[in-house]
Amino acid sequence: MQSSPAAPFRRYDPEAIARYFWRRPWQLLWRILQVSWCLGSLFLAMQLDRWRGQENANISQRAVQLRQALIELGPTFIKIGQALSTRPDLVRRDFLEELTRLQDQLPPFSNEVAFRIIELDLGAPPQEIFGSISPEPVAAASLGQVYRARLFSGEDVAVKVQRPNLVNTLCRDLCLLRWAAKWLETVLPLNLGHDLRLIVDEFGIKLFEEIDYVNEGHNAERFADNFRGDARIKVPAIHWQYSSVRVLTLEWIDGIKLTDTERIQAAGLNIDSLIEIGVVAGLRQLLEFGFFHADPHPGNLFAMADGRMAYIDFGMMDQLPQETKETLVDSVVHLINQDYGNLAQDFVSLGFLTPETNPEPIIPALETVLGSALGEEVQAFNFKTITDQFSELMYDYPFRVPAKFALIIRSLVTQEGLALSLNPQFKIVDVAYPYVSRRLLMGETASLRRRLLEVLFKDGRFQWQRLENMIAIARSDTSFDLLPTAGLGLRYLMSEEGSALRRLLLLALTEDERLHTEEVQRLWHLIKDDLTPSRIFGVAWDVLTDYSLERATELVPAMADLRGAFQER
Repeated sequence: MQSSPAAPFRRYDPEAIARYFWRRPWQLLWRILQVSWCLGSLFLAMQLDRWRGQENANISQRAVQLRQALIELGPTFIKIGQALSTRPDLVRRDFLEELTRLQDQLPPFSNEVAFRIIELDLGAPPQEIFGSISPEPVAAASLGQVYRARLFSGEDVAVKVQRPNLVNTLCRDLCLLRWAAKWLETVLPLNLGHDLRLIVDEFGIKLFEEIDYVNEGHNAERFADNFRGDARIKVPAIHWQYSSVRVLTLEWIDGIKLTDTERIQAAGLNIDSLIEIGVVAGLRQLLEFGFFHADPHPGNLFAMADGRMAYIDFGMMDQLPQETKETLVDSVVHLINQDYGNLAQDFVSLGFLTPETNPEPIIPALETVLGSALGEEVQAFNFKTITDQFSELMYDYPFRVPAKFALIIRSLVTQEGLALSLNPQFKIVDVAYPYVSRRLLMGETASLRRRLLEVLFKDGRFQWQRLENMIAIARSDTSFDLLPTAGLGLRYLMSEEGSALRRLLLLALTEDERLHTEEVQRLWHLIKDDLTPSRIFGVAWDVLTDYSLERATELVPAMADLRGAFQER
């Protein structure tokens, strides 16, 4: 039921949209009046607060007023508020905290309108397509609403229907935003690094991707393919024969919202296990696949009765290039090493600092903010604290947040917030650091193996304490088994590629003209409970069988006899 003549704009084309609306100025004028009324009253109230000296006293009230104004202005402005909630370089901290509470919800639109859209797009009324459909929507958001239905084949499905005239609404608002950006960028003291209109254009592109339900279906299938080998992640199947650009029919997920701790506990689910599943899945999306869910809010994540975590709503996704993934791993390594000079260079590579920025004055600030993030106070690390501290730095140093990383920050902070709602004592490093350690130790690629060496060696010297920290924190994950990872490390050590590492380890054991028996003993005490003789020789034997018989015999001639002797005990 997309009756508006703007409906043909299925892809974001700012020039075509501008031409259309400038020929219909009355539509823009009415919207300007609406926006001016909602936001103008807020700015007037803030100005009165300044004149009366009550700015600090009323700031929380004004932040709430802003959130309510954005909701009143509808879908485009709700999405703007959500995007701004991850931009500490643009929005002051007290407003940021209120924007993070911005709910992606609006009252539902009428069933008659929704069912007419289904009929227009799928070629038949809902009663002929579905065996049954709920009389009212089970959820309503800014861009659409969802019904529960049952196919004639007996399968339960969710039917997502887009709001009427949504394309026209978004096009009109984006046209106004782009026009406003042209003159606002000359008067606002923003540290964007590029044309403000490009920010609007990127926002528009993402919005149009999100309202294309065919695109969302393909995103869901790609996400499912990435996690096909992970039995802990559930992604609903798409029913393409009942889907279109404005209607998406997908498998119904019976689950519990992750914020409903009482129901989760009543279902006998392990809260810490759910937290680990969510955090590791988030890290895998960023560091392995590069394809990540950018909107993991409580309405999009569910705990299932069998302990799995289900993801839904794949409209807001993004892709990281391989170079960016590797730079992210670099930044983690430099953070572990407390190498703030190289970390500053990582910020340049990732776009947080412009290439012409001199990083030297910024290094002490990074050390202040991140100095206690790892090391003795590693358990105190959390993303929310770090982003709050960085929001203060934004006004003193030329940091900016690239649009892509605004989505990443939103994803990480939201997932951490969900975890904290399940377990207030949760520390993201308890899961994230073991995962990163395992990724480095597994070393599937040469670049990861190189980064592991950067962690373990500094200025040519082996960092015993770092290895101890990595193992100690890795073992805090009760599901972590050291032996498989050790086996991978042993394979690498025995390979031709590992010859340099063998020399470095030999030198490490005899550094400073002494045998480092004390350090080795400390490591042994950390790992001895995991390493029984039979398991050690089992892993070693598996490694050796990867080589030819001649090579295995050359390395350890009596390995088979020793293994048999231990098995007989």
